[in-house]
This record gives sequence, C-alpha cells and structure tokens, in this order.
Amino acid sequence: MSEIERSLRAEDGPSIELRVFLPSLIIVLIAGVYLVLAPDHAAAGASVWKTWVTVNFGWLFLLVAAATLGFCGWLALGRYGRVTLGDPGERPEFRELSWAGMMFTAGIGIGLVTWAFVEPVYYLMTPPMGIEAGTAAAMEWGHAYAQFHWGVVPWAFYVLPTVPIAYSLYVRKTPFLRISAASEGALSTPKRRQWSPLIDTLVIIGIIGGAGTSIGLGVPLVAEFFGALTGVESGMTLNLAVLAVWTLIFGTSVYRGLKAGIRRLADINIFLAVFVVVFVLLAGPTVFILSLSVNSVGLMLNNFLHMSFWLDPVDKSGFPEDWTIFYWAWWIAYAPLMGLFFGRISRGRTIRQVVFGVIGWGSLGTLSFMAVCGAYTLHLELEGLLPVTQILQDQGREAAVVAIIETLPFSTIAILVFTVLSFIFLATTLDSVAYVLASITTRNLRGDVEPARMNRLCWAFALAFIAVGLLLAGGLDTVQASSVVTALPLIPVLGILALSLVRWLRTNDSIDT
Repeated sequence: MSEIERSLRAEDGPSIELRVFLPSLIIVLIAGVYLVLAPDHAAAGASVWKTWVTVNFGWLFLLVAAATLGFCGWLALGRYGRVTLGDPGERPEFRELSWAGMMFTAGIGIGLVTWAFVEPVYYLMTPPMGIEAGTAAAMEWGHAYAQFHWGVVPWAFYVLPTVPIAYSLYVRKTPFLRISAASEGALSTPKRRQWSPLIDTLVIIGIIGGAGTSIGLGVPLVAEFFGALTGVESGMTLNLAVLAVWTLIFGTSVYRGLKAGIRRLADINIFLAVFVVVFVLLAGPTVFILSLSVNSVGLMLNNFLHMSFWLDPVDKSGFPEDWTIFYWAWWIAYAPLMGLFFGRISRGRTIRQVVFGVIGWGSLGTLSFMAVCGAYTLHLELEGLLPVTQILQDQGREAAVVAIIETLPFSTIAILVFTVLSFIFLATTLDSVAYVLASITTRNLRGDVEPARMNRLCWAFALAFIAVGLLLAGGLDTVQASSVVTALPLIPVLGILALSLVRWLRTNDSIDT
C-alpha cells in the first residue's frame, strides 16, 4: 500500500502534517531569533558560509544549470511533450495572460526592480573575463551578463520541478501539493515514509532562504522609494514600517486565496511591468537601448557555453562566485517553491506548453526589463548625465536606483509607479511562498483545494519574522547567503524529481511506444 493510499484511508479531508510543519517552523523561528538577537554574529557567519559554498561547490552549480536546461529541452522537444497535465482533453484552468502574470510576478519579484538598473554598472566596475574596468567592452559585457543571469536558465530551474508536480497532481491524482509526493516515482521503497518529511523540510528551509534574499533586497529599496516621495529619511525604522505594511498586504492576499488574491495582484502587476518597460524605452535613448540590447543578444548567443561554465580557476577574480553561482543558487532555492506554485496553476496544459510557456513568458519578461532598464542606466553613465558608479559606491544600491529613476520625465510619478510595482512584486512572491508552505504542511490537499487560511497566515508571519532578522543583520553577503547555503541540499532533491518524472512517463500507457 502506498503512502497516498494509507493517508487517504486515515483521513477524509485536509489536515496539518505535523511531521513537516513542526520541525520546519521551529527551524525558521530559531533562525529568526538568532538573526534578531545576534545580528552582527549572524552576518559574519553568513559571509563565511556563503564563501565556503560558492568556492567549493561552484562547479556543481554550473553543471546542474546546464543539465537542467538540457532536461527541459528533452521534455519539450521529445515525444512526452504532448502529455496533458490533467484529464485527456481538459482545458487550462487559467487563461494565458493570468497564468503568465502569476508566474512572472511570483518567479521574479522585486529582485528584478532592484537589479535591473544597477547590475550592469556593478559589472562595469568589476567586469568578467579579465576585461578592463570602465571600458566599452566592460559596458557591453556588463549589459549581456545581466541578461544572462536573468534569462533562460532561471526559468529552466523553475520548469524542472513544475512538470513532475503537475503530473503528480493532475495525472496521478496525488492528494498532496508536496515535493515528496512528486518524488514517489524515484523513491518507491519501503523507507519512503521516512524520507518524505526530510525532503519536505529541506524544501521549506530552501524556500525560506530564497524568500529571505528577496525580502532583504526588497524592503530597503521600497523604503528608499518612499523616502524620496515623502522626504522621510530612510533607515531601520522606515524599513520596519514598510515591512509591516507589506505583511498586511500579502497576509490579506494569502488569506483571500489563490484566485481572489494572488491572481488579482498578478494581473495588476503584469500591466504595471509592461508600462514601466515601454515608458523607460520611449523616455530614454530608444535607439541606444535597442542597439545595445541586440548587441547583448549576440554576445550571449556567441558565448553562452563559455559564460555557462566559466569559473576563473586561475586568476580567481571572484566574479563567478559573487554573481553567476549566487544567481544559480538563488534560483535553485526558489525552484521547489515555483515548481509547487507553477504546477498548481498549470492544470490542463501539455508538458510542451508548460516548458515553452514558463521559459518563454518568463524570459521575455525578465530580458525585456533587464535590457531596457540596464541600457538606460549605462547611457546615463556613458554620457555623464548621472555618476551612477559613484552613487553606487558612496550611497549604495537603493540610492542609486532612486537617483536613476529621478532622471526620467515626470520623475515623481515614475517613483510612485515603481513603488507600487515593487510593493506588488514582493507581495505576490510572498503570497506564493506562504501559500505553498501551507500546502506542503497539509495532508490530503488535492490540487483543486486550498490550504487552511490559518496555516497560510502562520507562514506569512513567519516570513515577516525572518525578514526582521535579515534587516537587522543587513549586508549583501547576508541576504545572498540566505539563498546560497540553503540551495546546496536542494540539488539532490531536483535530481530525484527529474528521475521520478522520467519513470512515470515511461510507464504511462497513454504514450505510444
């Protein structure tokens, strides 16, 4: 008898899975208390752990990224691509625009607003490939690398868990929205019941780590936006006030549920994101932005393999560890979350539609944002209109973003729009986090049923508590370590999911042999 059958016979409806809920919540609360009570010590420890993981396991992260991209191509282009993630002939649950909007806003969040304007400038100051800082080559490669880090690889990471989870939910009719349930094909042994809680607990910790990075990057930026609008000096008090409002927003949305809350926020945000990209493109140097963006596409296509496997083992500049490996770890930490959320909302689509939809829509959104906003910033730096590098060095990332946006026409309105966009971006991401965490810690939760509201609210406030600790600890290394360290144990989990899906597909009677 499988675990699913045993669970269904034991209980008639959804209930809290205490074997996962209690240890996960305890670990999260302990981490939050540590960050709040000993922020300096926590920040120092986080930096050490981040360095250890990126230096010793950077090669592994790059290999996993390449393997994931190849696996997604095999799924989409192979004979299994036509498998429907649902009943034969079933129509998609969500219309295309809402589906794409929920994926885009949940999968990227405020990190896109944080980095789109300033990431190319970081690379201009500390370029890859041994290029001299501040040169034309550094500017071109900086723009290309920013798009590389936010392009097809992140969305491929999200696809890998999405397909087996959706297959488990809607083809095999598994009554669990959990990674362990989607791993059954690879762990069909008598000891599976012992491994399932461990897998789900690791997933929850990874999700918290990835969300922690987004919170640590997002709250100070919105506080800086708010300060620019009101004249209130930014600082820890304002950061905590922003976090409190944020918690209220995404807590309300989580309470209302998937269709009434998260989808509505996503629909609003996708229109705001499109408006922002078009506005910056038309208000800025349009020809320069388009020319640099096309040039970056050429650089990426021509050097994709080199960029994907470059570790700089001789010169040891630190660029791969600080950027590429960090980003791949961040996406891996988020991958189970996005797999659970994307899988939940992908009912009725084929595997091919999911692969091309997630990677296609996601990459289109992120590459457009990064290309347009990054090129606009480089134009300001190149023409001497704004000393972006100096502001970045002297005042920090958030101040640089605000200063860049203030150069746009109708700057006050632009900052207001970016403030709203940032609020909803992170609120939607954290909605998804709380929703999925509640789902993982619920037994007998069928694909069309939402987890209990109090469970969702519990995780919403747990995330807020972690956010307070990260704000107190501060520093880029601390928020980056939140993802990097928690991503490492998730690599074998992704491998188990891929193996599980392959075994299920090979035994699917609906596939012609």
